[in-house]
Amino acid sequence: MSATTVDTRALLDNTTDDPRRRAPLVLNHTEFGFVTDTVCGVVERTTPRSWYIAFAAALLMTGVMFAMITYLITTGIGVWGIQVPVGWGFAIVNFVFWVGIGHAGTLISAILFLLRQKWRTSINRFAEGMTIFAVVCAGIFPGIHVGRMWVAYWLFPVPNQMQMWPNFRSPLLWDVFAVGTYATVSLLFWYMGMIPDLATLRDRATTRLRWFVYGVLSLGWRSSNRHWHRFEMAYLLLAALATPLVLSVHSVVSFDFAVSIIPGWHTTIFPPYFVAGAIFSGFAMVVTLVIPTRHFFKLGEIITLRHLENMSKIMLATGMMVGLAYSTEFFIAWYSGNAYESFTFLNRAFGPYAWAYWIMVTCNVVVPQIFWSKRMRTNLVVMWIASILINVGMWFERFVIVVSSLSRDYLPTSWGYYRPTIIDVLTFAGSFGLFFTLFLLFVRFLPIIGMAEVKGVMPAALHGEPGHGDYHGDVVERVGRRGGAR
Repeated sequence: MSATTVDTRALLDNTTDDPRRRAPLVLNHTEFGFVTDTVCGVVERTTPRSWYIAFAAALLMTGVMFAMITYLITTGIGVWGIQVPVGWGFAIVNFVFWVGIGHAGTLISAILFLLRQKWRTSINRFAEGMTIFAVVCAGIFPGIHVGRMWVAYWLFPVPNQMQMWPNFRSPLLWDVFAVGTYATVSLLFWYMGMIPDLATLRDRATTRLRWFVYGVLSLGWRSSNRHWHRFEMAYLLLAALATPLVLSVHSVVSFDFAVSIIPGWHTTIFPPYFVAGAIFSGFAMVVTLVIPTRHFFKLGEIITLRHLENMSKIMLATGMMVGLAYSTEFFIAWYSGNAYESFTFLNRAFGPYAWAYWIMVTCNVVVPQIFWSKRMRTNLVVMWIASILINVGMWFERFVIVVSSLSRDYLPTSWGYYRPTIIDVLTFAGSFGLFFTLFLLFVRFLPIIGMAEVKGVMPAALHGEPGHGDYHGDVVERVGRRGGAR
């Protein structure tokens, strides 16, 4: 290995802990203008051909999803694989999966912000955007799984033409409140954080159309002290509002199962179990998105190995929580002395869906153990493959929970085996198309990294060096824009 290669790697590796100084969160640069130029450059440069190829593929899959939904509406839910006794199939599995994906966005944005974790600043915008796109995908499935999609508005607590009100005891209505609130607060939090950065894009615009669009989106931001004061107060309040949602929204989703009397569902461990799993899968999806984006847009000096290593540590911790939950379920079933509960969990591990159960355990419990090794935590290829496997495992977790309990309940005479149809599979695959379509549009037209927040954790802002300002004022953004214009 040449000396040049060693030096380059050293410049990009900030994972070594030195008790004498904090590890830098932006590498090789101390000027705010570098952050402005790098992040704005993603939006301002000519669109690469690879983006068009990826966008075309994502748009094609989105079209497939809407074609499958159209076929479902015109034909009926018989095109799905659901039957007696498995009345919930891919639709509910996919709904719970996508809601879980969105959890890391709020965790990184809100909870880590309140805990003053400065390493979040380079990845929080990815996570916030991912939350919105995942909730959009999740919101499709409750509407189409009810059978009569044209009256899905009955789910909402408003009078309909028959003067009938929804059943407020129904978990479906709880989902409407939980997911609706989560989507609203997450969208506000995401947009609020982008306002200073949108103003930067406005000031750097080279065409009148870009100047007008970003000017409207930035809401007249002038980077004055008054604007910064109101922005920080609003951002803090939204973070405080969003924090309980991390714990509550997936707890409410878990109540869809826990309030039933189906063996394997009627348990109080579901709310914390679902929340831990949601954070687990959410961080895995952030890693899945960040690593390719970091590579293609040359963001390695802002999204550093330390950021990725920290996320690997969180995946390791939450993966062990999920593993504990799996073992606790078996213990509860045995300790309860309930024959139906004991049978349900033995059936999961050794019954007709054992293949799905062991895929779940392998991906969610075994795979994250690789992150005990620092070499693996900082190996981008290993991290990316592991993050994909974790999301595969989390989808199978939802599949196992939904299908295995329904397929064999109290009456052996009604047992059955659920097989998804090609319509189920294509609808699920198409939801990924919608997710990546929205993500690619986000990458192309909006700032994917919070420039103002990243500048705030750089040494120049933290130590008040001459010629620089502090994040909690207007100077950082002005200096950043001037530096970017050079």
